[in-house]
Amino acid sequence: MKKIIDILFPYYGNVEMMKKAVYSVLHQTYPYWKLKVFDDGYPNSEPEKFFNELITKEIKSNGRSRVSYKKNAQNLGANGNYQKALNEVTSEYYVMMGADDMMLPNFLEMFIKRLKALDEIDLYQPNVQVIDENDQVYLPLVDKIKRVVMPKYGGLFKGEEIAKSYIHGWHYFPSIIWKTQSAKKVGFNTDYDVIQDVNMGLDIIQNGGRFYFDKDHITFSYRRHLKSDSSVKALDGVRFAEERTFYQKKAQQFHKLGWYKAERIAKRHIFSKLNALSLLPKAISLKSGKPNQLIKHLFH
Repeated sequence: MKKIIDILFPYYGNVEMMKKAVYSVLHQTYPYWKLKVFDDGYPNSEPEKFFNELITKEIKSNGRSRVSYKKNAQNLGANGNYQKALNEVTSEYYVMMGADDMMLPNFLEMFIKRLKALDEIDLYQPNVQVIDENDQVYLPLVDKIKRVVMPKYGGLFKGEEIAKSYIHGWHYFPSIIWKTQSAKKVGFNTDYDVIQDVNMGLDIIQNGGRFYFDKDHITFSYRRHLKSDSSVKALDGVRFAEERTFYQKKAQQFHKLGWYKAERIAKRHIFSKLNALSLLPKAISLKSGKPNQLIKHLFH
């Protein structure tokens, strides 16, 4: 029996980029998926019309639709919409896709190949390429830093070995394929608005989860632009204030596990500080930026 992959699609944003993301799902070489859209009250009828037409077309072609669409009665915010989507997963594995990112055609197929070889994976991270608003591949400073802290080789990881690396946030949340049982066991921590994906992944790893990094294959396009929620909250210091709380809690948890190297890394959070430093010139140049908050992060 073929494994069905749930593709969760929390949506609120640019309509044209959303359509590109959806078409990338439709063009997957592995056809056994369900696209579940959770529109977080986007104030425009175009998305609903687009998905209704797509569902109708799917039914005419296949007798059923692999696409479903729900619009929230009120805006839940990113974290609330993530949790709602997670609650409605019915497959053994799922991906929480970004509404402006794109899967390359072999994304799901490559995961299935790895899963068949290993039997069980709790988190699957493919290699990704970063794209801008115009779909052009590029490598901004934040992603250059990610490549410094990510594992030097691919393969299967467990425990402190991957926790030491993962805590830096080098992964790409919208491209991760998660084992549903493991993810639902920990859920999204409502204390976090930006770094909830790092926390969730680490919670799974701390529970004995198996992490596979498919470094040899680029199968996903991650869109990086300054209008993203995490980028805006970084420039005003909100993200880094949240990160300080997160690192303190993880250091305490690692200590209890006897993961002392991971504990030291959490306490120092060097690459988080480098990220703040890299954003400092932009924060200074923008009226909405709060450079003092970024400077504060450098010394805590």
